[in-house]
Amino acid sequence: MKGYVGNIEDATKENENFRKVLYTAKFSQLVVMSIPPGEEIGEEVHTLDQFLRIEDGKGKAILDGIEHEIEDDWAIVVPAGMKHNFVNTGNVPLKLYTIYSPPEHRDGVIHETKEDAMNDKTDEFDGKTTE
Repeated sequence: MKGYVGNIEDATKENENFRKVLYTAKFSQLVVMSIPPGEEIGEEVHTLDQFLRIEDGKGKAILDGIEHEIEDDWAIVVPAGMKHNFVNTGNVPLKLYTIYSPPEHRDGVIHETKEDAMNDKTDEFDGKTTE
């Protein structure tokens, strides 16, 4: 199949992994994430733009030190160079999907936990796309 076509809400809510890359194109990448209650993605800065949409749960987005309460149906845009973090403040996993532009991770990568993601030294996008 060329491109990605699917019910992103279902794919996001059904995902139990910290990170799962669904599709990688030359200039963008679709990833679903699940953040357990009380945990966070971790403060980071990218050299790319990132769009996130919350599909389930609640938490806070911290963008350049400013906290924003977020919950399902909220969207966040993180421009390149912005320090950011996402924290699950609820009692259920924070389920979201994100689009990196350009890609950030290896195509098809799955990290079951944040610890797996932190320990994966080969996670960076290597130029290989889904197709």
